[in-house]
Amino acid sequence: MRSLGQQLIILAAILMALVGCEDTTYRSSVPTYPVRLSINTQLGQFVHFVPEATYDYITVDRSGYHYHDYTQALSATDMIGYAGVVVYIGGDNQYNAFDMCCPHCLNPNKPVEIEGFFGVCPICGEKYDLSYGLAVPTQGISKEALRRYPIINSNGKLTISQ
Repeated sequence: MRSLGQQLIILAAILMALVGCEDTTYRSSVPTYPVRLSINTQLGQFVHFVPEATYDYITVDRSGYHYHDYTQALSATDMIGYAGVVVYIGGDNQYNAFDMCCPHCLNPNKPVEIEGFFGVCPICGEKYDLSYGLAVPTQGISKEALRRYPIINSNGKLTISQ
């Protein structure tokens, strides 16, 4: 049987452990909307969208997939998230996918516009650095990065879903 002093020490240790734990779960201000997209980089106009093509991107919105001057219609099963999706090849040659809604403005009708290494909000002007797959704000207006979506590359077939 433990003494009262030992019980208090154990209780204090448990309380400190519970209080010291920080919730590191990522929560975005951008509402959660379904995403289901597929890009086959071995077919058609997307054959040049390969990991070596750093800083290249495809945007997807209600009017379809957009890659340079090419547009492909959405399929019946495609879902584009809250404001559309940008699939961006970072400087590390990795595919990344982000919702195009600025988490500061939360306007699905005014998606970020891609300008080189940045997604730029047309409302507040915040720039999100896309160059290494983090999409973090650079101006200090927004307090969070663009909502990130999981992307799987299986032999050149990209699947973005949530």
